[in-house]
Amino acid sequence: MQEYFKAFRIHADKEFKRAGIESLTINDLSPGEVVIKVEYSSVNYKDALAGSGQGRILRASPLNGGIDLAGIVVSSDSDQFKAGQSVLVNGSGLSEVHDGGYSQYARVPADWIVPMPAGLTAKTSMVIGTAGFTAALAIQRLQDNHQTSDQGPMLVTGATGGVGSFALQLLSQLGYEVVAMTRKKDQHDYLYSLGANEIVNSDEVKIDDVSMHKGRWGGAIDNLGGETLAWLTKSVKPWGNIISIGMAGGVNVNTTAMPFILRGVALLGVTSAACPQTLREQVWRKLGDELLPEKLDQVCTAEVNLEKLPEAFSNLLNGKIHGRQIVCL
Repeated sequence: MQEYFKAFRIHADKEFKRAGIESLTINDLSPGEVVIKVEYSSVNYKDALAGSGQGRILRASPLNGGIDLAGIVVSSDSDQFKAGQSVLVNGSGLSEVHDGGYSQYARVPADWIVPMPAGLTAKTSMVIGTAGFTAALAIQRLQDNHQTSDQGPMLVTGATGGVGSFALQLLSQLGYEVVAMTRKKDQHDYLYSLGANEIVNSDEVKIDDVSMHKGRWGGAIDNLGGETLAWLTKSVKPWGNIISIGMAGGVNVNTTAMPFILRGVALLGVTSAACPQTLREQVWRKLGDELLPEKLDQVCTAEVNLEKLPEAFSNLLNGKIHGRQIVCL
């Protein structure tokens, strides 16, 4: 193993100071039983916020960025993993309390690691990454709460983003009628190619004090929060489920109890960071098998290296890119 390697390191104690490429050794990394030679990572919204200093993500400093990684085990002090094994890690505290995947080597606790599922490679697993994993978790929750395709169309908000892109195509693969919501008129062809049956503009959202609107959606996967989520609670048909994933549109939700009491609407949350490891491994196995996204090439719209990360962050935060950006180490 080489003595020094490159990593994109973020310094942010009480406030953001700097971020960039540094030379590190294994001893500089957060503790863990397993050392991994990282092959690929990915660019998520959290990564862009942390690496650009536009959001308080890190709870320890300094840390290597990157909430996802995939690669090959170099050494292991755990009986669970052996040298040469292909593995991945997503969420679990990477780039929040522990050095993340924007590094040629990573050292992580064995309990965070997922053996690479059959059907996936380091590259394809990172095209999926936390975004695809979160979408698959959302669908798992929908199915666990008895959402069926005959309840009506599923609405996916923020549909051009990473989570939205995967939610859209996975729902379509499972036989649901899917409606995509976006304000990006130039991305309609992209959304139809992923399986959207219809596209609606974000101006469909009605901001009012009405207790309920006419039931329109069988259910929804929402990446926006705020006023959009409030509107969804009033617009979903009886016994429909709303999965709340993101808050790009705000954190406050002004709604009433009426949809929950009179229609039996369910509002369900999903977080990939705190997902139990047994469920994490189960969902990843599905992503390599019956939930394998069929259009990964269409979702992966850019491949960058460590030097290009600041540009990748800017493109994501400024809405200049759709789908997923992966990082080649």
